[in-house]
Amino acid sequence: MALSGTNHHPEVLHATDPATLARAAAVLDRGGLVVIPTDTVYGVAARLDRPDATARLYVAKGRPEDKPIPVLISSPDRLARLTRDLPAGAAAFVARFWPGALTVALPRSAAVPDLVAAGGDTVGLRMPDHPFALALIAACGGALAVTSANRSGEPSARDAAAIAAALGAAIDLIVDGGQTPGGVASTVIALDAAGPHVLRDGPFDAATLCAAWQQTRGL
Repeated sequence: MALSGTNHHPEVLHATDPATLARAAAVLDRGGLVVIPTDTVYGVAARLDRPDATARLYVAKGRPEDKPIPVLISSPDRLARLTRDLPAGAAAFVARFWPGALTVALPRSAAVPDLVAAGGDTVGLRMPDHPFALALIAACGGALAVTSANRSGEPSARDAAAIAAALGAAIDLIVDGGQTPGGVASTVIALDAAGPHVLRDGPFDAATLCAAWQQTRGL
């Protein structure tokens, strides 16, 4: 695995190449950083069980260490392993929006490393609606630490060329899936017994989310 450096150029593979999935999983297994396409924007992924990779992810983005990294999951059943004290109806609620562009902040379990959560008590979870992303996440145990493929504070990237220009020296592999279909980062909410609270605007508005919560709870 090549480490970041001024003369380092990331490997670029196409998502449609049958060999790309295994190659991306191998890079992640060794503590590398892999850029993957999702249904919203491109993300930079690291394994949850590789703190060295998580540390590199913060550096690659110039991300403040007190800002947690979201976790992408391959199926809703990961909720039970990565969270605790779920409010009644939470699983049914997220099932209405997953796979899709909704990130839900919930109390984290011990399976979520402190570094990923920036020492906080919650974890932001999302199941993306993208076949390559879901396959890679599943190949890596069902969950990956993934944050948008851009320098912190800069616009999110929707194509591989923009990512290579912004982050190339800091990452190991770019999976080129073409321009991402969504182009807008996910809606982020906190979810507790009172319902969803929007933390970042995105494709789903507060009225839609609150209505879904009420329907889920039979209110």
